[in-house]
Amino acid sequence: MGYLNSVLSESTSDLHVDVAPASGGGLRYRTTCSQDGKFCYGYASSPGKRSSMEDFYETRIDGVDGELVGLFGVFDGHGGARAAEYVKQNLFSNLLRHPKFISDTKSAIAETYSLTDSEFLKSEKNQNRDAGSTASTAILVGDRLLVANVGDSRAVICRGGKAFAVSRDHKPDQTDERQRIEDAGGFVMWAGTWRVGGVLAVSRAFGDRLLKQFVVADPEIQEEKVDETLEFLILASDGLWDVVTNEEAVCMTRSIQDPEVAAKRLMQEANQRGSGDNITIVIVRFLANQPESSRSTSA
Repeated sequence: MGYLNSVLSESTSDLHVDVAPASGGGLRYRTTCSQDGKFCYGYASSPGKRSSMEDFYETRIDGVDGELVGLFGVFDGHGGARAAEYVKQNLFSNLLRHPKFISDTKSAIAETYSLTDSEFLKSEKNQNRDAGSTASTAILVGDRLLVANVGDSRAVICRGGKAFAVSRDHKPDQTDERQRIEDAGGFVMWAGTWRVGGVLAVSRAFGDRLLKQFVVADPEIQEEKVDETLEFLILASDGLWDVVTNEEAVCMTRSIQDPEVAAKRLMQEANQRGSGDNITIVIVRFLANQPESSRSTSA
């Protein structure tokens, strides 16, 4: 039986375009081989010290070919909120419609990132100002966790009590990214930080029409097995990761059973450490390795 089998389908996605902090979560159960188990998720999102909000998030449960799946994402916009909002509204819907979502999930994710990017760029033809967005997404299918990303919103897991990054920040000064950009006819230069064309501080993103030849939406995808050693996943925008290390985030999260409370704790810590950016965090906690007595947490 798949990890999410017997889960009731539900979507908790709402647009959060205002600048007020938001948080929430949900609880899901499964029964496999007479063993009760569950995962829960929570989120927190705040403009931080900025007057505008360009971060978006998505938490969604749905069904494909009789298999119930979980989809979670953090999208950090730049040049305005248009790209991040578009990706939030369309990426997972496009993915769920992909004919190979179950049979070849990695290919489906890669092709859906490309399709969503192309569709957004078409919608931008009459816009004067460029807009783009990072994406860090996690897809649960059976006992598989597939993490995909473009840009510098990061995914970190706790496995066996240790922190592991399951995505790579896409920065223009990375050797392979710089080479790819230069091979395409672009350049990377220092302008307060390393930037593509002296403009953009990430080397992969949705949108960014004027830099699209160099700033691609090709995701890197990593697969993890959902087993008794996998404790939780943190997806977050760089408003967290600029001031909190992977290990610190895992350490602060591990002792907090309620993922919404944990997400809010991380958000508060980032604010206290002086993060100057929007802060958005989604936490998915896997409880299959915990005793029955600890599984009564409500989100």
